[in-house]
Amino acid sequence: MSTVVIRPSEPGDRDALGRLAGELVRLHSRWNPRRFLLIDDVEAGYGAWLSKEARSKNALVLVAERDDEVVGYAYARFEAHDWNALLGAHAALHDIYVAESGRGAGTAQALLAGVRGECQRRGVPRVVLHTAVQNEPGQKLFAKVGFEPTMIEMTWELDA
Repeated sequence: MSTVVIRPSEPGDRDALGRLAGELVRLHSRWNPRRFLLIDDVEAGYGAWLSKEARSKNALVLVAERDDEVVGYAYARFEAHDWNALLGAHAALHDIYVAESGRGAGTAQALLAGVRGECQRRGVPRVVLHTAVQNEPGQKLFAKVGFEPTMIEMTWELDA
């Protein structure tokens, strides 16, 4: 198997980012369609959003590339204090996703190492994330690299 390269997203990654983000959004929607928003043409919207965020000094979009194909990505935002969440300065890891073709080769761990390295370079003291209850493989990975559970999100559907 060829080597996976982790690098900052470039403008030419827009379609690949949209495709991967669409897969991630659809996965979440299958898990819980009431909780996770699924819009029409999510690929175009998310591709545009991630491409915009990749140019922001307050965001980080990394891609995992193997054999000239983008097989995964990670998206984080750098945040100051969040008084509502009682959270000091941090990076919020919003997305991490690896396509089926990129799994089993340490790609997700490499993306997380890239996020960690950039956060350390910027002096960010912590990374936080939310993970779907159903995402047990992701939770195992997050624990393996050092994430610790701190919060549980609960949803109360009022029209049920």
